[in-house]
Amino acid sequence: MDKIFCLHVFQPTGVICEQLTQPDSVNVHPGQPLTVTCQVSYSVTSYWTCWIRQAAGKGMEWFGCRVGSTTSYKDSLKNKFSIDIDSSRNTVTLKGQNMQPEDTAVYFCARDRTVTQSIRRPDKNP
Repeated sequence: MDKIFCLHVFQPTGVICEQLTQPDSVNVHPGQPLTVTCQVSYSVTSYWTCWIRQAAGKGMEWFGCRVGSTTSYKDSLKNKFSIDIDSSRNTVTLKGQNMQPEDTAVYFCARDRTVTQSIRRPDKNP
């Protein structure tokens, strides 16, 4: 399933659209690892890609972002998740360890609106 996110920019050039594609669903058993790969249409060494999750009935939680070799994680989840990139394929892969029922959520990948000059802090609101 393709997810297309458009960034509306007030510039003469119009609207910039980026495409981020991830699996429809991934199921893991308690104690097992999680791997979800997001294929993107932009350079993973130039723009932050963040991972967000939303448990049923709860708000969205930004918990990790990466650009190039730089990562930023929500403190409470930095030992649970890691984010890898493959710049030759423009993929960003989320890896979770020892997944538990409380980790059940919809997981999203998203491109941050900024380039490498600013550092995303997942524990802050976007």
